[in-house]
Amino acid sequence: MNWNQIEGNWRQIEGALRERWGRLTDDDVKVIAGRRDQLIGKIQELYGKTREEVEQQVDNFERRFAGMSP
Repeated sequence: MNWNQIEGNWRQIEGALRERWGRLTDDDVKVIAGRRDQLIGKIQELYGKTREEVEQQVDNFERRFAGMSP
């Protein structure tokens, strides 16, 4: 799956993002607006994880939505 599919379905997966990373606020999710680098940076900031750890988490999250169509 490519990240464009996540961006295309952003509205549908906002809840899943907040469920997975509960510290993300509605405002955070709106500002991120599907941009992968911003999502990774915000998760790093909120959870104090390394970029590599967060990238792996986001990759796993991305695979979860592989079947969605925009």
